[in-house]
Amino acid sequence: MVSRAGPGCSGVNRTFVTVAVTFCFLLEGCSPPRPDRPVIGAKNFTEQVVLGELLAQEIEAKTHLKVERRFYLAGSYICQQAMLAGRIDGYVEYTGTALTAILKQPVDRDPGKVLETVRRLYAQRYRIVVGPSLGFENTFAMVIRGDDARRLHLTTLSEAAQFTPQWRLGVGYEFEQRPDGLPGLSAAYGLRFAGPPRTMDLGLLYRALEAHQVDMIAANSTDGPIKALGLTVLADDKHYFPPYQAVPLIRAEALQRWPQIANALADLAGRIDAKQMRAMNEAVDGEHLDPAEVVREFRRGKGL
Repeated sequence: MVSRAGPGCSGVNRTFVTVAVTFCFLLEGCSPPRPDRPVIGAKNFTEQVVLGELLAQEIEAKTHLKVERRFYLAGSYICQQAMLAGRIDGYVEYTGTALTAILKQPVDRDPGKVLETVRRLYAQRYRIVVGPSLGFENTFAMVIRGDDARRLHLTTLSEAAQFTPQWRLGVGYEFEQRPDGLPGLSAAYGLRFAGPPRTMDLGLLYRALEAHQVDMIAANSTDGPIKALGLTVLADDKHYFPPYQAVPLIRAEALQRWPQIANALADLAGRIDAKQMRAMNEAVDGEHLDPAEVVREFRRGKGL
């Protein structure tokens, strides 16, 4: 778990603001006509909606700009295309996903190097600024029912490999194909399943697992239902997955137009740990609270 940043993170925040503003001045030409408000996007699962709302509320509070929200944009590929087309100005991505799925770089398991590579290549290729980590990682989690884990005495993926030929796997649409996803994981652990994986929206994976339609799912480590439903995350004991720090991505053109956004996002650096993220996810999924209210309560508690 990445620890929350204390007073020592102020230098990082200032560096981000300086880089963001400098990058904006290097842009050539004029931006195309745009609505007079920034647009924040999010992928189509609970945590992304919470984080999208967090960015939007922080920008609105610190800049007095009205933010348009465009959430539930499927996965990383759709969000990336929306950024390049100027349909959204920012969203939260995970560094391992950015490295492998978007930038097509080899898997690297050093968090600092991954962040540096992602920051450099997004700037060079796409004129997108990568902000400081929000303070937590959300890695892939291979999840099974708690009853099965106890009955079979399973705690790791290596231990589970002998049982997977009798199991059905459920995954999101991206995980089946992406380079840090199922093909590499199966090769690393020798996983074979009873038929091809069932692909579905991420929000349906837990229902399918509970209903015994599948026996293992590729979920996210900060998902609220893991604890609420008494499920078991199998340890990635071979350390296959790269680091997945949550970082805001912002179009440089948006920072050029609204430079005050950089200061707003810098204030979020290191503010969320994995436990807090899991609690917000569960408040939305398990308690059926409005994501906007969950974020408002979190921001009040942080003095934001």
